[in-house]
Amino acid sequence: MTHPEPGPRQPWHGVLVATALPFRADLTVDLARYAEHCAWLVENGCDGVVPNGSLGEYQVLTPDERTAVVETAVAAVGGDRVMPGVAAYGSAESRRWAEQAKDAGCRAVMLLPPNSYRADERSVLAHYEEVARAGLPVVAYNNPIDTKVDLVPELLAKLHGEGFVRAVKEFSGDVRRAYRIAELAPELDLLVGADDVVLELAAAGAKGWIAGFPNALPKAGVTLYRAAARGDLTSAMPLYRTLHALYRWDSKVEFVQAIKESMDVVGRYGGPCRPPRVPLLPEQAAAVRAATQKAVAEGLA
Repeated sequence: MTHPEPGPRQPWHGVLVATALPFRADLTVDLARYAEHCAWLVENGCDGVVPNGSLGEYQVLTPDERTAVVETAVAAVGGDRVMPGVAAYGSAESRRWAEQAKDAGCRAVMLLPPNSYRADERSVLAHYEEVARAGLPVVAYNNPIDTKVDLVPELLAKLHGEGFVRAVKEFSGDVRRAYRIAELAPELDLLVGADDVVLELAAAGAKGWIAGFPNALPKAGVTLYRAAARGDLTSAMPLYRTLHALYRWDSKVEFVQAIKESMDVVGRYGGPCRPPRVPLLPEQAAAVRAATQKAVAEGLA
């Protein structure tokens, strides 16, 4: 099933890459390299970037670093193509990050539910209401695995009905939710949130994909998503079968390290992660390298 997109493209539509953040050997942020990476992704067909998400290791950045990452992305590709993550422990802090994104020229932000405790429904609604006051459209990020708060379709419908969110990055892995969300909140845009269900959710009508492994293989990811979104499974399935061994890492604990490893294999700069993330085990790194090399050998780089 495909859904036509009325009017101009929203800033959360299409393939937006949740950007990995390059750290030098001394673990300082390499902003010049990050700017080049954002530009390279857009040059290779991606519609935009999502800085300061989990893949961007926002939890271990200083406020100054986090600000600079957003400003660097905007300078590299333009505010229309940058949708920062604004997750934080408190709603007031998340609102401040949304205001910073607005001041930097961004047109939307992505927001997790409260992630310092297991929030109840009233707290979730209050959290999104507060951040929406910053004045930018909010894309909810449903990641019940990490946050322990599940934005089920019924709750998403309430958030959308109140005007607090415009879209949802769906990371639960339950592709059946696409159809329930469409029934309860037909104007709420569904975005693919996990690489290893991109074909299923794109075919179910998703308007975009907040992508991980396109950090390493952007052209293949864009081709796959666009084919699946238009219902061309003949084109999409061979790509998906080849890439799925990589894409499954996006739903594992080591997803940041795995994506950076894959970037290194294809000649991009992945580099190290900041603690507490530790390097992949040798067998994990070997599996990521083998899957990436297979994709490269099949012409997907």
